[in-house]
Amino acid sequence: MSVRIIVGAQWGDEGKGKIVDLLSEQADIVARYQGGANAGHTIVHNNTKYVLHLIPSGILHPTVHCVIGNGVVIDPAALMDEIHMLESMGVNIEGRLHISHKAHLIMPYHKMLDQAREKQAGSNASIGTTGRGIGPSYIDKAQRIGIRIVDLLQRDVLREKLRTNLDEKSTLLQALYDAEPLDVDALIDEYMSFDSRIDPYITDTTAFLHQALKEGKRVLAEGAQGALLDLDHGTYPFVTSSNPTSGGACTGLGISPMSITSIIGVVKAYSTRVGNGPFPTELHDATGELLRSEGHEFGATTGRSRRCGWLDIPALRYSIMVNGITEITLTKLDVLGCLDEIRICTGYSIDGRPVKHFPADAATLERVTCDYITLPGWKSDISGCTSFDALPPTTRAYIETIEKLTETPISLVSVSPAREDTFAR
Repeated sequence: MSVRIIVGAQWGDEGKGKIVDLLSEQADIVARYQGGANAGHTIVHNNTKYVLHLIPSGILHPTVHCVIGNGVVIDPAALMDEIHMLESMGVNIEGRLHISHKAHLIMPYHKMLDQAREKQAGSNASIGTTGRGIGPSYIDKAQRIGIRIVDLLQRDVLREKLRTNLDEKSTLLQALYDAEPLDVDALIDEYMSFDSRIDPYITDTTAFLHQALKEGKRVLAEGAQGALLDLDHGTYPFVTSSNPTSGGACTGLGISPMSITSIIGVVKAYSTRVGNGPFPTELHDATGELLRSEGHEFGATTGRSRRCGWLDIPALRYSIMVNGITEITLTKLDVLGCLDEIRICTGYSIDGRPVKHFPADAATLERVTCDYITLPGWKSDISGCTSFDALPPTTRAYIETIEKLTETPISLVSVSPAREDTFAR
């Protein structure tokens, strides 16, 4: 039995979708273990671009089964849109998509609360969420008042749960945010209709995965966002509402840690971040704008521009530690081909004193000064390179420097958005 976990090792947007798509060729099942439709995975295959938010990237391989695990919160509208999009593009998902009956649902009031809270917080205090209702849905899950897919099977139970929730939510929305009250019966009708449409996909995914592993099947587990946005281990409070770190795969899918054979950290050749929060290597100059332009650094879900900066080794070493990353996949290396020289942050200091460990609080991380080394750029297009030896010497030196600084092997290198422009070391 074999479970490989793919994690974003930075602040998300590392190109996990492409890597999951590529490694799906070696998998029988691809399973998504946390997050919601606030994350977007972009894959380019045969000159066609696919943007996926909930369904694992492995769906583009006709023999691969895909799982949406219990750790994911599901927006019914987003899920149905994604299913219809794939079907309209000729992707057959019948019999291949399995959705956990224990997954929680995002309700309309979750989105309303999310957007209202962000608006009320203002630009200085907001987290920078996508407003898709992810956080409020996880709040209800933790409060044990969430609505799960299994609740759709019993209309009376669903009605009672919704009435209880709406008594609180309607009061809150009207009193604090001056929102219109919600109609329980209309909500029930809407979600019962959703239940009938997704019924063919609903599965006890934990039992499904355990049986697959018992039969020797190969499972690829993917998370959304990145490790530095982890609720417990990220740059709190500027984090997501779940655990994209490797440990989240066990709770989000119901698999044993004993079944995990490797953990792949996807690392962008530079750093980006969406939304608010500390970002030590951020560039506020023409170089940052150039990276954003050359790297097409705009969110797949919201279209928001990403903040850009140099590769951050202290943050990356921390991510490698908390995830147990055994190998790195380096992406978007081609973007750096526009630069004369490239910098790498090798350490932090505060008031002239070295910082030994990655800071646990955002306020401290905001204060750090970065220590840099500078490497020569390669000023060339490397998108056609198909091997390590085919890369310019300065590019190879950049890769080897990252390996040395992180003490972790780089096993895959991506040099363009296309699936075929990725090679093994």
